[in-house]
Formats: sequence, structure tokens, C-alpha cells
Amino acid sequence: MPLASFRITRFQFARDRVIGDCQVRADEANVAALELVSDSGQIGLGFIQALFSTLPDQAEIERIFAAEAWPGLEGQRAIGLVHRVNRPRGGNQRAFSLPFHEALQVALWDLAAKEAGLPLHVLLGSRRSRVKAYASGLDYHLSDDAFQALFARAAEIGYRAFKIKVGHPEFERDLHRLDLLRQVVPAGSQIMIDANEGWSSKEALMKIEAIRRAGHDLLWVEDPILRHDHEGLRTLRHAAPWTQINSGEYLDLQGKRLLLEASAADMLNVHGQVSDVMRIGWLAAEMGVPVTLGNTFLEIGVHMAVALPEVEWLEYSFQNFGHLVEEPVEIRDGYAYAPDRPGHGLVLSEAARRDWARPAVLRRDQLGEAPAGPIRTLK
Repeated sequence: MPLASFRITRFQFARDRVIGDCQVRADEANVAALELVSDSGQIGLGFIQALFSTLPDQAEIERIFAAEAWPGLEGQRAIGLVHRVNRPRGGNQRAFSLPFHEALQVALWDLAAKEAGLPLHVLLGSRRSRVKAYASGLDYHLSDDAFQALFARAAEIGYRAFKIKVGHPEFERDLHRLDLLRQVVPAGSQIMIDANEGWSSKEALMKIEAIRRAGHDLLWVEDPILRHDHEGLRTLRHAAPWTQINSGEYLDLQGKRLLLEASAADMLNVHGQVSDVMRIGWLAAEMGVPVTLGNTFLEIGVHMAVALPEVEWLEYSFQNFGHLVEEPVEIRDGYAYAPDRPGHGLVLSEAARRDWARPAVLRRDQLGEAPAGPIRTLK
């Protein structure tokens, strides 16, 4: 059915721990729910997220969306929009003023799947309903005690694969964190590290080798160097055959294609833009390159993960967003399960709309306590 209206609900709340890596940190969440409403009353839900800045007042978000995005949506059918291929040229290659891109793709696919009466992953062609999940700490800014508490809890509830942040100016701290992790997770667990481009090519090789000499086996090394350094990434692939180089997080669709064409990654990292992920995922499958689903808002990526043939892992980072929806994606015993409800299966919680909506920008000291999250509060 044609799109008839939209609704935006702005949220701003404290996180239950400081998250980040060697480049960035954040201690509050700035999110807005985007609901696209068809003239049949069906709703497609997506989330607008600003990681390291504050979203403007709700009225301003609505104004910008109405001016920049809505004219291309009103009266259109979601099922047609999700399959539309645009012709980007010149000034048409520009971003929205606010981060609407992912929210739009998610909301449109949600609505298209609902109108087809199918779970999103089935509409995308899935042959399975679950994928392995790994526990990712976003832990760079945590104390050692909090770091261990987070991963001990993850191990306690069934995870057997764990990813930590590295890239500290003092490399001994990276080695120390790996030692601390080994103390609290089961023997034989699979370990990944993420340097968030903190190293140069030669430096990365030296540090990866030092990590191995220290007795730590790594399933993969994520974003060790600059995203566009194809030559450096290829060098790491061949010089460190005992691990895998995972890259692509920071690249757009074109950048991911160039990365694949340059044979510059053992694994391709993708996130939450449904159309983009499926397009590059099909190319990766054709080239035989494994794909990993990095953090996606409320684990919406489980639908793409179970639909693409090259995906083995989905990232889960224990973020306190679950209160925003009626029923989050189920993660149990180290697996994420794709919902079997129509669409992507996430519905905005009316309690969240009532209790957590923040139409106007608040200062950090006005946010109060964080909403309950999936782990106990860590400092």
C-alpha cells in the first residue's frame, strides 16, 4: 500500500556504561524512531542514530525529514522502493543532513515484508533461522575490573566467542587485556580484536605477531589499519596466515566493492543498511569472501545474516536499547534467532514512547539514570 504519513519519536538517555574504542567514546544515546505508515495502517520501523553527537529537537528532525526524504517516499509503495536502483550523478550524490539512510532502509524493508505477510529474513531468501553471535565489549574505556565483569557475564550466559578493543598507545595494555580476557572465558573460546584503524601496516604486523607469541590465537583482526590502504591490508593477509583480516566497517557500498575487488580483506564487515548489505553480500558470495554482521541497531542484522550464504557471525555488544521495543531479537546460548513475526519483528514500545521520549535536547546532567540494560551497570 502507498506510504501515507510518517512519525518520528526522539529519545535521549544515558548509556549503562561508557562505550568506545581507541578513537571515540560515548556515554549517552541519541536515537529517534522513524515510523513509515501506509494508507492501510501498516507501519515500518527504523531508527535514526547519532553515535557521537546530539540529535536536534524532534521538531527539527521532522522538518528536515519532511524536506529531504519524504518527497521521494509519499505515495510510493515500500516494496517498490526497496528494489529501486538509483542513478547517482553529480549533486545527487549527497547525504541527508541527518543520518536517515539506514533508518529508511530498515523501515521500508520492514513495511515491505509486512505487506507480503513474511518475516524479513524469509523475504530476503533465508534458509535458516539462527546465526552464531559473538560478545563484543565496546570496552576500551572500561576499567580492568569492569572489563572482566562484562566478559565473565557474557561467558556465563553462553557466549563462546569474544571481541575486545585494542590500539592503546601502550601496547602492553593490549596484551594485558587479552590476558585478562583469557582468565574469565572458557578455554578454547574464539577471540577477535578490533584496532579501529589504530595502527599502520608494518606496526600492525609486528603487533599481531607479538600477540601470537604471547600465546593468543585470534580468529580475526578487525580494521587494523586505514580503510583505503588496500596494499597494506593485502600485505597483512599474506604475512599473517594464522588469522583473518576483517575490514569494511567504515566503507560505503562503493568502498566495500573496491575492497573486494582489491582482494584486501579475508572477511567483509557490514552493518545495518538492508539493501546495501544484500547487494554487497551477493557480490561477496560470488567471490567466496566471508561476511560478518557488525553492530546493527537492536540486532536487526540477524535478518541479513541468516539470508546471506557467507555469514557465520553476528556482533552483539550489550547495549541498553531493548526498552525501545516490545520484543527484542532473541539471543540464546551463543546464537541470535531471526524473529518469525512479519517484517523485522520489532515494534516500538508504547511504554518507551510514553516514558523515554525526549522531544527537546537535554544536557547530559539532565538525563538521569540509564534504562535497564542486558548486563549490570559497569564503570
